[in-house]
Amino acid sequence: MSDWKTNGVRIVRAGELDTNTPQTPGMSRAAAITHASAGAGKLWAGTVTVDPNARTAAHHHGDLETVLYIIKGRARMRWGDHLEFSEEAGPGDFIFVPPWVPHQEMNARSDEPVEAVVIRSGQDPVVVNLDIAEANQLPAPFHPPADHQ
Repeated sequence: MSDWKTNGVRIVRAGELDTNTPQTPGMSRAAAITHASAGAGKLWAGTVTVDPNARTAAHHHGDLETVLYIIKGRARMRWGDHLEFSEEAGPGDFIFVPPWVPHQEMNARSDEPVEAVVIRSGQDPVVVNLDIAEANQLPAPFHPPADHQ
């Protein structure tokens, strides 16, 4: 018989998130569900914040699948070998990033941060920052039209 009290559900409180996790310039990550914090073996979950008008460096997460759930703000995702594709997501939207896809997160707003929950398909803290020249160029239009805010 299993000891469900010590081997069952784990709760990681908001103040217990761990910022000692690989970072990408322009974004702040904090780990919530890891092997160390909750005994997770197949998932990693945490939070990300992108400040107003900020953007991350181009990066990928190796063979991990990534899901972001936007809580607050307006995220603009760019992806592709030259970040040639883009789409925006707002509160309540989910974003799926397949393995090895070069991508960049941007905050499309100047007045509030983007806050999201991120979940990955593995425990390895894979963040491979990439040198893609287009990551430093702003796509036009940077801010969404008023009907998308």
